Amino acid sequence: MTKPEIVGTYTSVWGEGPIWDKNRLLYVDIESYKIIAFYPATGEEKIWDVGQRVGTVVVREKGGLVWAGDQGFFFLDEETGISTPIADPEPDLLDNRFNDGKCDPLGRFWAGTICLKKRPDASLYCLRKDLTVEKKFGPVTNSNGIIWSRDGETMFYIDTPSKKIRAFDFDITTADISNERVIWDTSADSSSPDGMTIDSEDRLWIAFCHGAKVVCFDPATSQVVQQIDFPCVETTACAFGGPELRDLYVTTGVKGDLEEAHAGRLFVCRPGAQGVPSVAFAG
Repeated sequence: MTKPEIVGTYTSVWGEGPIWDKNRLLYVDIESYKIIAFYPATGEEKIWDVGQRVGTVVVREKGGLVWAGDQGFFFLDEETGISTPIADPEPDLLDNRFNDGKCDPLGRFWAGTICLKKRPDASLYCLRKDLTVEKKFGPVTNSNGIIWSRDGETMFYIDTPSKKIRAFDFDITTADISNERVIWDTSADSSSPDGMTIDSEDRLWIAFCHGAKVVCFDPATSQVVQQIDFPCVETTACAFGGPELRDLYVTTGVKGDLEEAHAGRLFVCRPGAQGVPSVAFAG
């Protein structure tokens, strides 16, 4: 099943941030204020409206979800649908909202903001276990894909308009990042790197918005090793899931000036790679 297939019934305006949790895929529809849980075994979809644009969601070890959106970080009670604010590091930056994020190997939640006016006024933050928020990197314009290597010593990161995939040395104990470098400059591509995940061989799987594709890039060889094409142009993010983490789920969005039958749908394929388990928020 290398060719992508549509799953579920939900159509996003702008799907993003997929993450696998036990037997379900969690993802967000930013512009519709929704968090979606898709259960592949039954086809069931559970949807929460959080009342504002939501850029990213992760699972919390203590139960429930953690998400970030227009007004900072929040807890979500899955049973009641009630969200509880945690912190907002950018209350005065009205053109900013939170975008993509994930938890590092020790369960700290990293998420970054996007400036909707396309200014370099955004930043990458870390929500620690004690619920304090620390600015980790910036300025950026559109903080996006983020993931860690298997040994926890490297953090990979995308600021989409830069068209660069960066790597940092990562101190797993302190969460300090250092030695910033560009491992892949995609400037020659007319599309832009967006959401990202990693497989069991430390290869990066990167969705390209405006590109109708997911590309597998191997940092060890600096080579593109695989490309999967999609029937809609806005491929936004990807995550491995399924019982053996061999199903690659891909979210998509609707390009306003383009009529596409499958835009906004959730896709799945099996590219022959295996993912790694996601990490829950430990706070």
